[in-house]
Amino acid sequence: MGAPHTEQHFQSSALVRDIVIGMADGLTVPFALAAGISGVAAGMQLVVTAGIAEIAAGSIAMGLGGYLAAHSERQHYYAERAREEQEIRDLPRRERREIIDIMARYGVTREECAPLLAGLERDPAAWRDFMMRFELGLEEPDRTAAKRSALTIALSYIVGGFIPLSPYMLMEGPRQALLTSAAVTLCALWIFGYLKGRYSGTGALRSALQTLGVGGLAAGAAFCVARLIA
Repeated sequence: MGAPHTEQHFQSSALVRDIVIGMADGLTVPFALAAGISGVAAGMQLVVTAGIAEIAAGSIAMGLGGYLAAHSERQHYYAERAREEQEIRDLPRRERREIIDIMARYGVTREECAPLLAGLERDPAAWRDFMMRFELGLEEPDRTAAKRSALTIALSYIVGGFIPLSPYMLMEGPRQALLTSAAVTLCALWIFGYLKGRYSGTGALRSALQTLGVGGLAAGAAFCVARLIA
């Protein structure tokens, strides 16, 4: 007998989403800030100080945003679940009709739904979960999702932020640091996009080009705005 077949599916879409959010902003915003003020700042120390302050503030703000978004998603899920429980209790005939309609999309006839309906009616919790998944497309969020999302986004922002800022910390001339920062940022966007595409299964080269293009445009636009303001 051959080895049992094991399907490989990507299960970390939320983690990748949070890393993308944090890294994308971390690479572009500190780059634009440092590049914008490097043309008017008297010394590199001011650029580095402002950059570090922005990374600290940005990581906290982004992490808090991720926490609130995940927390709101969890609240929405439980509100919808309570509504489904009430409908199953008060409007069971309508809920049965909805199950038949849902299964009809998969080619299951009304008669073939009878065993499914009987099984779900014996277990109201399973009936509720079935409706949540197949009618509303909702799955119960992890209890730790909000904290994990906040931490992932904040750390990704910090890592991404220090990439464009590092040339200003290691070099003396602002022009040389700016050119190096731009090159390093573009390379980081390419590598980040490549890895994201490879591990998410969306195509490494395509993801790299897309991330480089979108991130490069965002960084360029932010740089122009920072230059105008500075």
